[in-house]
Amino acid sequence: MASEDLDDIRRAVRAVCSDFPGEYWREKDRERAYPGEFVDAITQAGFLAALIPEEYGGSGLRLDAASVIMEEIQALGCNGAAAHAQMYVMNTLLRYGSEDQKTAYLPAIATGELRLQAFGVSEPTSGTDTLSLRTFARRDGDDYVVNGQKIWTSRAEHSDLMVLLARTTPREEVAKKTEGLSLFLVDMRKVVGNGMTIKPIRTMMNHSTTEVFFDDMRIPASALIGDEGQGFRYILSGMNAERILIAAECIGDAKWFIEKASDYAKERQVFSRPIGQNQGVQFPIARCYAQMRAAELMVHHAAQVYDQGGNAGAEANMAKMLASEASWAAADMCVQTLGGFGFAEEYDVERKFREARLYTVAPISTNLILSYVAEHVLGLPRSY
Repeated sequence: MASEDLDDIRRAVRAVCSDFPGEYWREKDRERAYPGEFVDAITQAGFLAALIPEEYGGSGLRLDAASVIMEEIQALGCNGAAAHAQMYVMNTLLRYGSEDQKTAYLPAIATGELRLQAFGVSEPTSGTDTLSLRTFARRDGDDYVVNGQKIWTSRAEHSDLMVLLARTTPREEVAKKTEGLSLFLVDMRKVVGNGMTIKPIRTMMNHSTTEVFFDDMRIPASALIGDEGQGFRYILSGMNAERILIAAECIGDAKWFIEKASDYAKERQVFSRPIGQNQGVQFPIARCYAQMRAAELMVHHAAQVYDQGGNAGAEANMAKMLASEASWAAADMCVQTLGGFGFAEEYDVERKFREARLYTVAPISTNLILSYVAEHVLGLPRSY
């Protein structure tokens, strides 16, 4: 997408985010409340429908534009994690959903009438070993009956729809271990309290995450996305989009920390001089800026590979790792620069510090990214 068009997107995001200053986010963080007003605002502005084709009421933009949206939200001190799932889950529905599913749900998602914010994959016993998940969907006539449990399913309490990955064929009965998993688009409005139970998990940041239990939950066979047994293959594309978008958020966070530290270092006077005049203060800021810019290039490259239809696995993983590390380095530097004020709620640094820590762990850990690069890029033996 042309740089001038991306600049227009950035300006539009800034205009919306200006209505949600630090005080808004501090209150939500303090109360562990979902920022519904913010999500509604960016939905009405069309940002969460960026990837939905125009014929379904969306903007029909590419992932590079969506990445700019999420980056800018973070760079302005807001928290896109409250809504980012709708971006990356959308790709799975767009690529593999039936025409009936797209027609039934995409226009309502685009207008904000429906929220697609929940992605049920991780389980307590399997973690990132997705092929070992145990949640099972058994075909029963015109329905599937689902039993099992998911964990770290963020925003489940604030979503109308969930994309759910479940086993439909026992693992010991499939020819390949990547087979036998299926993907479903679950209308949560019909099953919460009727086979689905949601329990919130309180964490160090306000992330609205939950564990979800399925007890003989019935969903229609029409909820199946694509072909039965091919769900793992379907989610790989969505996971690449997820990693690129979250990497873009990390770049935005890094920019916020660097700007916050730079501004403070210019104004803060100690020993009758601004602390930013001292190399011991300015060098860490400059190093974080260089680290952020390098990661930023990787993120844009990954989005371009994805948009061109290539296998962006390596690029998406490296972008996520480099951007999350750049964000965390900038967060640590910012606290160090502000000193005691970095721990004061009113400066927003401690809140953003806690939020930034998540992304070196989720949605995939750095160790698994390194394992992927070692095996699939460098040709080293599989380590697990």
